[in-house]
Amino acid sequence: MHGACPACQAEDIQFDGIARAGVYNRTLRQMILAFKHDRTELEALLGMLADSAFQGSGFHKQIEMLVPVPLHWTRRLGRGYNQSHRIAKRLNHPTARICTDLVRTKRTKAQPAAATAAARRCNVKNAFAVRPDHRYAGKTVCLVDDIKTTGATLNECARTLKQAGAARVYALVLAVAGQDLS
Repeated sequence: MHGACPACQAEDIQFDGIARAGVYNRTLRQMILAFKHDRTELEALLGMLADSAFQGSGFHKQIEMLVPVPLHWTRRLGRGYNQSHRIAKRLNHPTARICTDLVRTKRTKAQPAAATAAARRCNVKNAFAVRPDHRYAGKTVCLVDDIKTTGATLNECARTLKQAGAARVYALVLAVAGQDLS
């Protein structure tokens, strides 16, 4: 991936670029975890942070579809909502609309922070699919998620979308883990 950080340059990155609102530590970490676990009043603030990163990204004007990273239906039922979808609803774009034709077909294990990159890749391998009547062919899409740790989930989603014909796949996250603030 062009412009990738040194840690990512050796990786087979499937998405074409990424924007983030911040680094996954301290206050932002606490807010994201609270939002994932019933503190939905944080949606407006986190949505504003995500939209700010989206507006400032180099790919904002190219986006035709916003694609929230899907939860498995059992997780969504248990939580009551998909936090990525709620973030996507807060993004301002004159023409891009949310598309939920990317689905999680496999209930994967929770990805603990201590899991290795290889374990994370294995956990999400073939966990996503697109609906038969999807609209991704030739489109430039933006995946929306809360956290990028190793990028395994975003990478697998991007691979699935590109196999379905997406021309370009970018990612927008609230926070990236493992980065130093200095």
